[in-house]
Amino acid sequence: MDVLTTLKNKPDAAFYVPGHKRGQGISDRLLSLLGKTVFQADLPELPELGNLFAPDEAIKQAQILASEAFGADRSWFLVNGSTCGVIAAIVATCSPGDKIIVPRNAHQSVIMGLIVSGAIPIFLNPEYDPTWDLALSITPKALEATLKNNSDVKAVLLVYPTYHGVCGDIQSIAAITHRYNIPLLVDEAHGAHFEFHEALPPSALSMGADLSVQSTHKVLSAMTQASMLHIQGDRIHPQRISQALQLVESTSPSYLLLASLDGARQQMALHGEKLLTQTIELSKLAVDKIKEIDHLSVLELKEKRPGFHDLDITRLTVNVTGLGITGLEVDDIFREKLEVTAELPMLSHLAFIISIGNRKQDINKLIDAFNTLHNYFRSSANSRFCSSPYLLNPSPLTLSPREAFFAPKKLVKIEQSIGKISSELICPYPPGIPVLMPGEMITHEAITYLTKIQQLGGMISGCSDSTLKQINIVIN
Repeated sequence: MDVLTTLKNKPDAAFYVPGHKRGQGISDRLLSLLGKTVFQADLPELPELGNLFAPDEAIKQAQILASEAFGADRSWFLVNGSTCGVIAAIVATCSPGDKIIVPRNAHQSVIMGLIVSGAIPIFLNPEYDPTWDLALSITPKALEATLKNNSDVKAVLLVYPTYHGVCGDIQSIAAITHRYNIPLLVDEAHGAHFEFHEALPPSALSMGADLSVQSTHKVLSAMTQASMLHIQGDRIHPQRISQALQLVESTSPSYLLLASLDGARQQMALHGEKLLTQTIELSKLAVDKIKEIDHLSVLELKEKRPGFHDLDITRLTVNVTGLGITGLEVDDIFREKLEVTAELPMLSHLAFIISIGNRKQDINKLIDAFNTLHNYFRSSANSRFCSSPYLLNPSPLTLSPREAFFAPKKLVKIEQSIGKISSELICPYPPGIPVLMPGEMITHEAITYLTKIQQLGGMISGCSDSTLKQINIVIN
């Protein structure tokens, strides 16, 4: 960050990329939107900055400082989001044909990692809360049973926390995984802040994970698309991670993103506990006030249970089924009329991320919005909700995701796809958890669920036909 600050003010004639030459050639409209400073700092791999794939000088030192702050043996900066980190983690630990244990509520980046690596997933169904229609975590008991029946597994992947802040018993899961001498990979995209406050769940690394991928931009202050990958111990060779990242990251990384990672690291190392204390206080205020509103409920951890061992208290999930409208409809009302935007609206609830960037006026506006909503909607009856079939009764894989992805395919009408093998990765987004994935049999329940989500205003990603009238299937 310091080196970039120095270089942006250096008065040399630039005969290197990018073409806007430190803002001199930028369009007037973009200049008006962002200002000139950001373009002055938009620099390439100058000698003082170093190369992301052969880090020395500034990048090397910044990554060392990051590893110290986040409790890792080694850290890598990512400029292609946590998606590239998850893919790289799978590629670094699994060769084509190797087995990896994966929760069925994994992000679509995991499926991409399976396609790239050729690894064969053994899916574990997470625990499921039907009241909230929420996937929780996989359990140590389920993992142990699966490992006993699959002695050739090469890695275990865990989602910790979930999009809604739910944390499983990661310490027990790590202990079981290590008894089989295989690495535990953790998609910790939503947990980059855990390391910096004792009132939050423990970080994955502190509980024994071998690898963690964190979206520093999601809950800390890095710029969008800026993430980190951390490892510890000797179960994963660092060079394998570096090689895997070269497959999935740009050879022209943005030093603005890299600098934002360094800045976020410094901020948390110096002021993290104080900032998160303020954040937690705001979150508790929101929880207390919203719980007082009739027909609304807030997700809380009242006692530990299978799949629900801890909860990130900065993640606010509000159930709105008692109002007689969907979370998707609430989101529309909030955005269009009440100046509030949720992170993740779903059929029965909405999730809100409360972070170090929020202020008390944000919380007050959120509370006022729910009070306003309650005055207009008070029905306790609602027949439009449906549970998630891919969590209750997932279809077994007929082909590996890689085989299905590269297999011949054809578009068929959606009603003709039932019982066929999907060649597409289709999911409501966010949260980006696939309802159908390449290699999985298409069920009536999955199609019904996707159609209902779309009819109620949700966004479906990954399908060739955005109207969801046709779907690509594997040709036998």
